[in-house]
Amino acid sequence: MTSPLPSPLPRSALVARLRAAGCVFAEDEADLLISTAGSPHELATMAGRRTAGEPLEHVLGWAGFCGMRTAVEAGVFVPRRRTEFLVRQAAEALRAVAGRCREEAAAPVLVDLCCGSGAVGAALASQADGRVELHAGDVDPAAVRCARHNLAAYGGHVHHGDLYEPLPAGLRGRVDVLVANVPYVPADEVPLLPPEARLHEPRVALDGGPDGLDVLRRVAAGAPGWLAPGGSLLVETSERQAPRALEAVADCGLVARAVTCEEFDATVITAARPDAGRA
Repeated sequence: MTSPLPSPLPRSALVARLRAAGCVFAEDEADLLISTAGSPHELATMAGRRTAGEPLEHVLGWAGFCGMRTAVEAGVFVPRRRTEFLVRQAAEALRAVAGRCREEAAAPVLVDLCCGSGAVGAALASQADGRVELHAGDVDPAAVRCARHNLAAYGGHVHHGDLYEPLPAGLRGRVDVLVANVPYVPADEVPLLPPEARLHEPRVALDGGPDGLDVLRRVAAGAPGWLAPGGSLLVETSERQAPRALEAVADCGLVARAVTCEEFDATVITAARPDAGRA
């Protein structure tokens, strides 16, 4: 961490401003702003943005996720800590197919739908030492820009469009792990979200329709046509939505179960396409 920048905004004054604006972890945020700012003027500008209510990650230009720094520009969905549980589950699924892929001299095929900044795909690729064929997609142009930046080091291919629509046709029936951090907030609950999310993140990344499961159902419906035999689908949802989410996934012919984690307050639906033998 760099030394505190000189006036006009010393650390004590910055902490006081942040605390007055309602920032619970004012001291920690002050240190992050100070270490990121390149000049006192930039620090003052960043402090103004944060105290006006912008998410800290948008102000910093990055979000901490799975021990990595993921670039996040203003207006892009900020990856949540709970989604690290989705990464853990998907990493297990990738490891399960790694041996077979080595025998076939091929890399596992990983697709990250509703990818946002690409944080999930980047975390998974880094844990696999980049030995994956990685594709990601999102409907939001700003998210696609971020994802292309964050996934470039892993040779990731980022596609702009609605769910499966922009994916290369050659991926059909080849995807080993399909992960989707879909929007799952019920539409009438979006206005109840904290202002940081409600005002500064795209609604398309939050609003899951009347019961929060509209996008999940669409992902599940398309998954059997894209997954390889034995391939896995993993989708984040909420604990109270899990029974209906399981039913929706099972209705699409996948073998599904719900996994929860108290540490992350997270629920993931994991499902598999029945393996009738690989082509």
